[in-house]
Amino acid sequence: MSKRDYYEILGVSKGADEAELKKAYRRLAMKYHPDRNPDSKEAEDKFKEAKEAFDILSDPQKRQAYDQFGHAGVDPSQGGFGGGGAGGASFSDIFGDVFGDIFGGARGGGGGHRARRGADLRYNLELSLEEAVHGTQAKIHVPTYVNCETCDGSGAKKGSKPVTCDMCGGAGQVRMQQGFFSIQQTCPQCHGQGTTIKDPCSPCHGQGRIKKEKTLQVKVPAGVDTGDRIRLSGEGEAGGPGTVPGDLYVQIHVKNHPIFQRDGDDLYCEVPISFSTACLGGELEVPTLDGRVKLKVPVETQSGKLFRLRGKGVTPMRGGAAGDLYCKVAVETPVSLNKQQKELLRQFENSLKDGNSRHSPKAKSWFEGVKDFWEGMTK
Repeated sequence: MSKRDYYEILGVSKGADEAELKKAYRRLAMKYHPDRNPDSKEAEDKFKEAKEAFDILSDPQKRQAYDQFGHAGVDPSQGGFGGGGAGGASFSDIFGDVFGDIFGGARGGGGGHRARRGADLRYNLELSLEEAVHGTQAKIHVPTYVNCETCDGSGAKKGSKPVTCDMCGGAGQVRMQQGFFSIQQTCPQCHGQGTTIKDPCSPCHGQGRIKKEKTLQVKVPAGVDTGDRIRLSGEGEAGGPGTVPGDLYVQIHVKNHPIFQRDGDDLYCEVPISFSTACLGGELEVPTLDGRVKLKVPVETQSGKLFRLRGKGVTPMRGGAAGDLYCKVAVETPVSLNKQQKELLRQFENSLKDGNSRHSPKAKSWFEGVKDFWEGMTK
């Protein structure tokens, strides 16, 4: 077909070894393959040209003849080796050798298929905040497919065995010819297993697996949080004969807590305090996930003040210093007051109106800001 130099076509030197030839041919074949260039006569010609060059140069005898006599040494009409002559590698063999890793097959007839896997599964596990922070052992029940115990997952009746597939010869792959090129694909008869079942197992009907609820113990490490997941290798779905089970992914979701909110390794809580405690100070007992601690409230504490308790948060799952607990105080307004209590509060309020704003510094600055705002509006 082509009269161009074969080495030039493949873009290799005359000393190129077999690996370099395959790499060069694969690059050109992928670029000009008809499937990637439909209705392109130029791409088809370049693909055939690269195939011809590789066909000659990959055969030691043809390559020697070509190196010595040029195209005349491999032209059948001039007594040379033919591109598809006896002893030469067929295009099917070349295609399988070069593209075997792409289509998943191996050259020749034996054992090129890989074991398939069963499906991976996901299980949503809800935990309390205490369980997530301290770790726990969780028992879960997972409905899934497991290997049939009667046939041990083979799918064949007890006492019999799967037989070699007569379509692919046990390779799990078949080669399909399409015009001037061929591809490898999974054997449609054995679905890539390389074997078929003549006498199927009754309980699983030859599937090698049955549906069952599986009970598992999951070790949840301390410090997990919503969004984390735990992988249990091989605890997923059984895929049937010739396969390995998939994996089970346990997805963590931490439930809301009535007292604490979590932010990474830190915890937050709101602590109500009385009006008198805010004014006079005092000591409160506040909860943590490890027990109770004393919190000292200083005199004249304002509502919303944040107190930090170091190391009372969450210890990270992957190690490191524990987070902190932040307690936000909320001054609680008294309710359901009786007549006497209301009168006492009025007396207390009047005692603060002595013309001195030092009792309410925030109120003074706020009202001054409002006054400036209104004056600016009227200008």
